[in-house]
This record gives sequence, C-alpha cells and structure tokens, in this order.
Amino acid sequence: MKTYFAKKEDSLEKKWVLIDAEGRILGRMATEIADTLRGKNKPVYTPHVDTGDFVVVINAEKVRLTGRKWDQKVYYHHSGYIGGIKAKTAKEMLDRKPEELIRHAVKGMLPKNRLGRKVLTKLKVYRGSEHPHEAQVPVARVSGTKRS
Repeated sequence: MKTYFAKKEDSLEKKWVLIDAEGRILGRMATEIADTLRGKNKPVYTPHVDTGDFVVVINAEKVRLTGRKWDQKVYYHHSGYIGGIKAKTAKEMLDRKPEELIRHAVKGMLPKNRLGRKVLTKLKVYRGSEHPHEAQVPVARVSGTKRS
C-alpha cells in the first residue's frame, strides 16, 4: 500500500467554513481555525501543500479572553525608527481592530514560511455578523467552547 501525498497540481476541493466568535475563547478558537486553514482535519493532509479550507470568522468583537489578559496581554510592533516601539493591550486592540486580534492569534499558529503566508490569505475576519461571502455558501462550524 502506498502513502498518498497531495500535490500542488491536484485540484483539491476547498470548502468555506463559517465560525461565529461570539463567546468563544480566543486561543482555543484560533487553534481550530489554524488547523482548518492548513487542512489538518482532512485525510489528504500533506505538510508542504495547501490542503485547507477557507475560513470566515464573524462577530470578532465578541471574542473572550480568560483571566486578566484583557489588561495584561500586550501586543508590540515597531515603526522602524529609533524608539519607535508601540504597545497596545488586548482591550485596546478589541476596541480598535478586533479583526487583528484574531488574525494575530492565528498567524502565530501557522508556519513561518511561504506556505504560512499563503494560508493566512484564506482567513476572512469580520467585526459584526455581516460578511460578503454568502455566495460561497459557507458551512457553519458549531464546535468549541461557547459560554455566557
């Protein structure tokens, strides 16, 4: 019996998955999203080929963090100039750009190479419950922790 390896030329079917972030814990949800983007939930998964699906995340502004992370978790970026380091807490990120909060968490769980950058383009995150991908007929994923 031979082992199957997917190839870039193979036309693998890419589905669209809809994930509602309302009441979901950020890290646990980001793990599920990263696995779906890479295709790890499929039997044809191959590490060096993009076998994953597209993911649409809605209600990004209603995501949860546990403990005191809203005030203690800090996101840094540098402008490129001397003394140009900027810092934002998770609460500030949620107020300004909740989409970036989820995108940043998922990006950290993907490979740091060309494939990781390509896979990240298949992630679509939206602040509210409206999204422009109705024509792709995304399938709602209802797994994970959802508490009030």
